[in-house]
Amino acid sequence: MARKPPDDARRFVPPDATLEDLAAAAKRCTACPLHLTGTQTVFGAGAKRARVMLVGEQPGDQEDRAGLPFVGPAGKLLDRALADAGLDRGEAYVTNAVKHFKWVPRGKRRIHSKPSAMEIQACHPWLEEEIRVVGPEVIVCLGSTAAQALLGKAFRVTKQRGAFVPSNLAPYVLATVHPSALLRAPDEAARHAEYARFVEDLKLVARVLAR
Repeated sequence: MARKPPDDARRFVPPDATLEDLAAAAKRCTACPLHLTGTQTVFGAGAKRARVMLVGEQPGDQEDRAGLPFVGPAGKLLDRALADAGLDRGEAYVTNAVKHFKWVPRGKRRIHSKPSAMEIQACHPWLEEEIRVVGPEVIVCLGSTAAQALLGKAFRVTKQRGAFVPSNLAPYVLATVHPSALLRAPDEAARHAEYARFVEDLKLVARVLAR
């Protein structure tokens, strides 16, 4: 018996869609099981013709409840780092590789669970369309899930972090850590050092945009 090919969101994507069209259509997406457990679809947000697009892994607990990307602790840290790097989040577009929160229960809490390759693949058409419509000059991949979704499974943030890599997605593409990784640093000294390195990565973006 032939194996059924994995589903993806392509069949939900309207032709010649605007960001508003895409966000509305994504609410009806059932391409993977995450739509059953997430409170709602969390689509990208920000400037419609942003020069920089920041791509994370997936919405977290607070994003799932609010319906907006990067509004929780990691999002607040990202805002601070962008400002320290000379970038304005209001002029950026922020989104995730996966548009639903994947979680496991732990008591009364919902704990983040890494999305599977199938779930990332299923959601990928939405990210492709966001890139097409926004047309950013710079794409910043925040963390390994986003980097591998856009740059291939062989890409390693640990080895290729903080350097622009060739890609047909945008004139400049760079990968760095996800801001949530900074929140997991073991102590204050490590957090301070990792935050400073994160800001330096974002300053590379600021310098490109200033040309």
